[in-house]
Amino acid sequence: MNRDTNVASYVSLPSPQTMAELISAEIVEKHVHDSRQTIMNIMDGHDKRKLLIIGPCSIHDVDMAVAYARRLRVLAEQYKDTLFMVMRTYFEKPRTITGWKGLLYDPDIDDSGNIEFGIKRVRQLLVDINQIGLPCACEFLDPNMPQYYADLISWGAIGARTTESQVHRQLASGLSCPVGFKNSTSGSIKYPIHSIRSCAEPHSFPGIDMTGHACIINTFGNRYCHVVLRGSDSGPNYHSVDKVAEQLYENGLLSRRVMVDCSHDNSGKCHIRQKEVWKEMIRDYLSNASLIGLMVESNILEGSCSIEDSRHTDNWGRSVTDKCIGWSDTEEMVSMMAGAM
Repeated sequence: MNRDTNVASYVSLPSPQTMAELISAEIVEKHVHDSRQTIMNIMDGHDKRKLLIIGPCSIHDVDMAVAYARRLRVLAEQYKDTLFMVMRTYFEKPRTITGWKGLLYDPDIDDSGNIEFGIKRVRQLLVDINQIGLPCACEFLDPNMPQYYADLISWGAIGARTTESQVHRQLASGLSCPVGFKNSTSGSIKYPIHSIRSCAEPHSFPGIDMTGHACIINTFGNRYCHVVLRGSDSGPNYHSVDKVAEQLYENGLLSRRVMVDCSHDNSGKCHIRQKEVWKEMIRDYLSNASLIGLMVESNILEGSCSIEDSRHTDNWGRSVTDKCIGWSDTEEMVSMMAGAM
């Protein structure tokens, strides 16, 4: 037999249902439901607040994530009349070549690949953050993994590398939360717009059910998908909100479906420049009805460090992936945005 010549082993995982029973979402079900509805209301124009997706580039230390969430919760309450804040809880990291794949796949950060433990940590962390009073956001990467944690997510993203993927369009069509499709790394807006149109339609595709068995998943379609401008290989594109809104309208879609990511190529991958993008968005676009909100990468401490250096106490609160703005800048930027509303 020529099967599995490059497969080292198969390791069984508990079913999504087993994990959901082990770490129940019941205590935060209403909070997640209400948070999703608020985001939908913002997208529909029924809620005049702006959406703010904010938090670490990735989660590698759950205690640090909870500490950040407690700080962010104070800001969320302080500015709740003008902003609706959702914390970035990213635990799947797409890699250009190789590297740490995120808390879900390698929770011990030692290449042990203890995915079962990763699922447990992710579910418990999401329950804890929702209990603090913050909705959670993530990027969906592996199409089978959402069965394990999507019940705790209020907003999802499909990244620049997968925005053209039929698999991820099908996935998003069945998700219960609003989903943002980032523009491709080339800068094309055509593909996320195609994705929005596709996701609104019913789909049938193979996957796993809550018992972990292979099945055909039939979806109704997700009407709450939108474009996230994150810049491109050619430079920033945050200034093209009106242009994207026009393209949405020309494709028979609602124009109130644009978000701007202040990091990544919009900031030239320089975390300090996020503030410049932020200020320009507040000055020129905050009153634009097509702009539903902003995204920024923020942490307790500024910058980033290696995984090895993250074990030093001086780096507690610092990212191990993309560089983030620190907490003092976070407070200043959020206050600035709320004041401009």
